[in-house]
Amino acid sequence: MGECPDAEVPPSPLAGLKVLDLSRVLAAPWATQILGDLGAEVLKVEQPGKGDDTRGWGPPFLEDGSARPDAAYYLCANRNKRSLAIDFSRPQGAALVRRLAEDADILVENFRTGGLAKYGLDAASLLPLNPRLIYCSITGFGQTGPYAERGGYDFLIQGMSGLMSVTGRPEGDAGEGPVKVGLPVSDLFTGLYATTAILAALNHRHATGEGQHIDCALLDSQVALLVNQAMNFLVGGEVPKRLGNAHPNVVPYRDFAASDDYVLVTCGSDGQFRALCALLGRDDLAADPRFATNAGRLRDRRVLEVELARAIAPWRAADLLAAMAKAGVPGGPINSIDQVLADPQVAAREMLRAMRRDDGTEVTVIGYPGRLSRSPASYRLAPPRLGQDTHAVLSAALGMEEAEIEALRAAGVIATAEPCPQRREAERTA
Repeated sequence: MGECPDAEVPPSPLAGLKVLDLSRVLAAPWATQILGDLGAEVLKVEQPGKGDDTRGWGPPFLEDGSARPDAAYYLCANRNKRSLAIDFSRPQGAALVRRLAEDADILVENFRTGGLAKYGLDAASLLPLNPRLIYCSITGFGQTGPYAERGGYDFLIQGMSGLMSVTGRPEGDAGEGPVKVGLPVSDLFTGLYATTAILAALNHRHATGEGQHIDCALLDSQVALLVNQAMNFLVGGEVPKRLGNAHPNVVPYRDFAASDDYVLVTCGSDGQFRALCALLGRDDLAADPRFATNAGRLRDRRVLEVELARAIAPWRAADLLAAMAKAGVPGGPINSIDQVLADPQVAAREMLRAMRRDDGTEVTVIGYPGRLSRSPASYRLAPPRLGQDTHAVLSAALGMEEAEIEALRAAGVIATAEPCPQRREAERTA
């Protein structure tokens, strides 16, 4: 498991950029976490007393001895951020956020379309104050169109986008019916698209000095991700249907039952198919003119897959996968989450990273997957406690005096976290 050392690390690619994060839940926090992993300073503004909704989306919770520990869901998308608890529904709080926005490079928010205008925190209000600001709005349906004012959630988008119509067991099979993907993919991919758009806008600003407003919608992102299924319809005119674990264009490319477990067979070429037939002792299938090309295998899918299933059934899964690897036939197991997190390949790639919160609580996170040889991602800050950095940021970034900060805290405009035990001890002995 990769550790997060205190030793100096190479400069990160986005070091020096300031991100103001007004978002919560997943799509937008996923985008800002990526920016933070790549070195940006991310200030996460949260509601005092509650914080990001996902702090309470448990169990499981990270047991840290506090009365309100944070849920695992929150921890997955909020490292490399500092938490400020500011109530911007109040004029004084909105004024603080505007001051922070004037010095920010990027602002990311995921309120309903028009939801921040009443606080003077929408793009139309902030871009005149900071023309270099890149303001990214992430919503369910975008800033325009007949659904613009609706709220959007991952499950809803998976259904409306057509994704669920091609996910699940086919009609006539046991367990037939549409099924959502086991991860909130519409949220996650929207966060990825938003990050790409932000980086593109940064390059535009580098060339022109101009900031801009980015309008990123969950529905748009998931429609874009219909990829080959949508193109199959646009080109062929046939509405794609659910195929279970089978592929709409490539055969054989699905799961098969071995004697003790399931295996995945993913032949992407005629040569790989012939190699599979050889190791199964079914050269007759490779020689059959019906199956010589992928087009033929797709046309006669049912006949071929029945024969392959019969040939695979006597094998032990581990033995078959070892033989496939030796023969150059792509395939693999269906791992459970605990199995993949313990996989030697995952360990070798240091995908698990151990971090420590400011109160000393250890938390393991899943790392950033991109490997940059000159300016790698870094793991500087564990997911923060609510309001952990309010005082420090208002003091350092806005130059506010202690009395002013205390007055805001007493009025309920801001909240500050209790100092962690380690910090209190350091201050006591300093």
